[in-house]
Amino acid sequence: MSDVLRSLHGGVVVSCQALLGEPLFGQMFFMAKAAAEGGAAGILMNGYEDIAQAKAAVHIPVIGVMTQAYPDAEVELTPTIEEVASAMRAGADLVACDATWRRRPNGEAIDEFYRKCRERFPNRLLVAEVATVDEAVLARRLGFNCVSSAAYGYTPETHGRKLYDDDFAAFREIRGAVTDCPVIGEGGVVSPSHAARLLELGADFVVVGSSITRPQTITERFASAMKQAKCDRQLLARISST
Repeated sequence: MSDVLRSLHGGVVVSCQALLGEPLFGQMFFMAKAAAEGGAAGILMNGYEDIAQAKAAVHIPVIGVMTQAYPDAEVELTPTIEEVASAMRAGADLVACDATWRRRPNGEAIDEFYRKCRERFPNRLLVAEVATVDEAVLARRLGFNCVSSAAYGYTPETHGRKLYDDDFAAFREIRGAVTDCPVIGEGGVVSPSHAARLLELGADFVVVGSSITRPQTITERFASAMKQAKCDRQLLARISST
């Protein structure tokens, strides 16, 4: 195991991403610093500038991704060798790529994509983001250094499902099928208890994003719960008055 992966083992990696139009777009550098001060084992950043800024600001591993849409593809997360190269140039210690069976740019197969990556970057760490056991097994057979469950719930086969359903059944299946490399618990980890449970189930480390770094999402959960509580109280009051 590499020193980078060893340093991430058993820890939480904080995904610091904001989309164009969101309040914190372009400001995730500050989230990365705060996460590092809070004890994060690593940071996940999206885009060249954010990756480079995080590398300059923190002294923990940075996982880099590059979101890029192509008109002929369903895959958007680090979909071609060009995005992989950009993340590498920015200084990413690991680069995460979509390794699902969804349509890739120019009809490129996942094995061809991986071959290009390895020819150009033979010794760099690549993370395969998958949704199913079959995708995980193929990714590992190709040679990806890590497998992540991040795509679960976002592909046609898994749409609408949550990683935490049935005590993380999907993750347990992936972990059981991939035993010779790190497996990352990622995707909809909404509480510290979820993160701890994933470690219990064999995750080498856990990636948490929106529940830490997207204030609008966190606020929505509080507001929704309080609205429901208010409705329940009003309903109880009406029932009591009859």
